[in-house]
Amino acid sequence: MAPPHRSPAPPPEHDNTPPPQRHVRIAIIGSGFSGLGMGVKLREAGETDFLIVERANDIGGTWRDNTYPGCACDVPSHLYSFSFAPNPDWPHTFSRQPHIRAYLEQVADRFGLRPHIATGTEVCQARWDTHEARWHVHTSHTTLTCDILISAAGPLADPALPDIPGLDTFPGALFHSARWNHDVDLTGKHVAVVGTGASAIQIVPAIQPHVGHLTLFQRTPAWVMPRADRPITSLERWLFRRVPLTQRLARAGVYLGRESTVGAFTRHPRLLRAAETLARLHLRRHVSDPHLRAKLTPDYVMGCKRILLSNDYYPALTQPNVDVVAAGLSEIRGDTAVAADGTTRPVEAIIFGTGFHATDMPIAHRIVGAEGHSLAQAAHGSLQALRGTTVTGFPNLFLIIGPNTGLGHTSMIHIIESQLRYIIDALDHLNSSGATALHPSRHAQQAWNADLQHKMDRTVWAQGGCASWYIDANGRNTTLWPGSTLRFRRATRRLDPTEYQHLPPSPETPATASEGSHA
Repeated sequence: MAPPHRSPAPPPEHDNTPPPQRHVRIAIIGSGFSGLGMGVKLREAGETDFLIVERANDIGGTWRDNTYPGCACDVPSHLYSFSFAPNPDWPHTFSRQPHIRAYLEQVADRFGLRPHIATGTEVCQARWDTHEARWHVHTSHTTLTCDILISAAGPLADPALPDIPGLDTFPGALFHSARWNHDVDLTGKHVAVVGTGASAIQIVPAIQPHVGHLTLFQRTPAWVMPRADRPITSLERWLFRRVPLTQRLARAGVYLGRESTVGAFTRHPRLLRAAETLARLHLRRHVSDPHLRAKLTPDYVMGCKRILLSNDYYPALTQPNVDVVAAGLSEIRGDTAVAADGTTRPVEAIIFGTGFHATDMPIAHRIVGAEGHSLAQAAHGSLQALRGTTVTGFPNLFLIIGPNTGLGHTSMIHIIESQLRYIIDALDHLNSSGATALHPSRHAQQAWNADLQHKMDRTVWAQGGCASWYIDANGRNTTLWPGSTLRFRRATRRLDPTEYQHLPPSPETPATASEGSHA
């Protein structure tokens, strides 16, 4: 199977390998939307002493890593781009992976970020040094020091593979959707797809015409809605280029349409039952077999898990070379896949669409704060932050797409841009206050998260009757934001100094001040 087209990376203009013992004012981990967006905002603010550290050999984050057949975004293109960097040349209303990756490459070039990016450099550990009041960042090449550390690694950076007996002895091809092996030709093979999430519903129709037989191991069916996708005409693109206001209006219309649904997710889950009717009609329209239709019908409230968009997923499942096993994969015996209900299928290749380490991000084990504990250790299984961005005990650390900043109804770019503004305001406050560092008081962080979890109780994610990747090991939803993007924008518009502990400018000062003290 030929890999999807990839936009060629521009020729390197700089040696971006960080020199030994380099110091920068700001280090950013990751070069996806969050990391690049942060770089743009830093340059706009006049800050040029920063470095974006990227473990891969190119930029792009999720949209670099996910190259599986059919990979596309389920948020409309005009909304899935920076407000400060509109793209008038999106070819479809829902963009494909190559076009999104190309967009990120263009952003890096347009805003002069290339000299600030160190690719092929993985952060192994970042540790706050109390005496020096700065971060020591140990990478795969060298050690950096920085005054400010910004984690833009994101929750969709590290694939999660299930612990299945016999998997290590499987003789065929085996890979995760986010690590697609383009050297494997699936033509004519017996292929198993494990999972029914956003990646799997794109992969199944893309590979179904080529494989010999496809078995979908479905632990839980998803609610699937029609995808209103179409090519954007050349006339529309011409208009967006010549009259940028038209694209801003198109973006605003999409935003308002998506935002109008937030109340059903966060306050009145019963309203989503009306949308379930449309989803059932979509299923009935494409699947006439009542037995298969029953397998594909969820028994939980729509929105409890991520709502998926597809026009070709259901038709693919009705093809004669496809069968759906309504049970998760539980064991591998040689070249035989065994489901939890005892069903067996011969397989030559296994594709996992089983998500990511979203609530237990590996980067959290690598960032060590003032008290000698990692983010993961301090979290005790439930990562918390103040306004999704800063963490008590971790001075001058900022998280982009931190805990409880995810969305179930619209584009994450709006959340990212809100956090970028908040971080810039925090940096301005540090400069004007004369403090060396800041981190939230324990009281402020606890109060913010107590209120957040109280609001979470009335959402569809708490009342919808399903288990999802939004929930952490302690049974808490530490992934999603239980409100509108406008409310998050207001909550992060300005840094409130009274919520923070400030470290005095002297490097001899201990890294932790008394609760609520200020420089």
